[in-house]
Amino acid sequence: MIRVLVTGAGGQLGQHLRESTSEYPDMDFTFVSKEELDITDEIALDTFFNANPVDFCINTAAYTDVDGAEKLAEEAFRVNATGVKLLALLCHKHHVTMVQISTDYVFDGKKAEGYYPDDDTNPINVYGASKLQGETYIKHILEQYAIIRSSWIYSEIGKNFYTTISKKLREEERIGVTNAQRGRPTHARDLAEFILQWIKNESRSYGILHFAGPEIMTWYEFAKKIAKEQGLGHEGKIVKDNNYRSFAPRPAHSVLHMHKA
Repeated sequence: MIRVLVTGAGGQLGQHLRESTSEYPDMDFTFVSKEELDITDEIALDTFFNANPVDFCINTAAYTDVDGAEKLAEEAFRVNATGVKLLALLCHKHHVTMVQISTDYVFDGKKAEGYYPDDDTNPINVYGASKLQGETYIKHILEQYAIIRSSWIYSEIGKNFYTTISKKLREEERIGVTNAQRGRPTHARDLAEFILQWIKNESRSYGILHFAGPEIMTWYEFAKKIAKEQGLGHEGKIVKDNNYRSFAPRPAHSVLHMHKA
């Protein structure tokens, strides 16, 4: 039996991992939310790992407010870097393979053809920098790990672009959506399946991996697709906006390619 710990289990990815457990009877899962196990609490982590032996740790816990990170950089680094470091140290101590969820925001978005796992990183906002620092800690501490970078993660669960646009389409007459960014929207369910299949595969590849949805599009195009899928009329409601109004700078072209160049 493969013992799998999932941290940050209250988020959309954690919930989709939970929904997938019945498909993996050879895995014994433990799901912990932030309230149950704070990855920035060194004592709590040490106590938990001593009492609960596991083989794999999927860390979905993160500070994900991109604009908020610009104003609260210390908090973003505390969770996305220091917390990840503490978790990696305990994974090393207890011989646990760590699976870390990272982001396309570790890149600056200036490479027209998109990014491969081996490409140079250059984050342009605090959120991306904090996630990259977490990656760096893992690479220095562990030998057996997977850093899985994904992009534009969405689902029908929680607050994300998909649920926000769906709500606005039902309530508002006009929605301005940026056409200035391009990437690959990724359903959290598909990402969860990729992670669990990676764990199940005994000939798995370690290191940095990319996983993202199959289609490249802008946020504007994604909004139109959401409206179409849900049968919500969008003609005249979704308005193309060439600007992205946010506090944090964001990569304009953060398309992830899943295989090494």
